[in-house]
Amino acid sequence: MSPQNRDLLVLTKKTAMNAKQLKHEVELLNELLYNVENLNSFCTANEVVDINRYKIIQKPHLIQQAIREKGSSPFVFISNKN
Repeated sequence: MSPQNRDLLVLTKKTAMNAKQLKHEVELLNELLYNVENLNSFCTANEVVDINRYKIIQKPHLIQQAIREKGSSPFVFISNKN
């Protein structure tokens, strides 16, 4: 797996970590995030609120379509279900 270019803040209970331990923790976090950060997970956790049509879109393929639209219309929001 290739490391991704991202900023991670790693907080541990250990007072000191050597470079090898820190690298291992970052690798584990990258592997975890790689499995979680995909389009299907995004569509499961979010919905599109279209105020223009008074609709809430929850179907994954319609959410993907709304995300891919370049000139999205005003008052269309991506909302997290949490």
